[in-house]
Amino acid sequence: MNIHIPTPLRTYTDKQETVSVDGATVAEGLAALTAAFPAMQQHLFTAEGKLRSFVNVYLNDDDVRYLPAKEDSLVASTDELTIIPSIAGGCTLTGCCR
Repeated sequence: MNIHIPTPLRTYTDKQETVSVDGATVAEGLAALTAAFPAMQQHLFTAEGKLRSFVNVYLNDDDVRYLPAKEDSLVASTDELTIIPSIAGGCTLTGCCR
């Protein structure tokens, strides 16, 4: 399967936009990604090995968090995983963020 890497994390994948990995499930694909690029581990997973809450992973067009099997969802070699980190921001205009 192919995993699409967001721009801020490409530093940890030798600037690759897409990484091809093997795996039968979403979890196995992510494990293969972090095995190939160990620095990705801390950016995607907590110390307990859980996917960080601000990291969204999509299997094709479906948010993995809402799939029945979640990270244990089966994947085919033609499937696409997309990692999208949540971005939080603030307001810079006076009074708009009350």
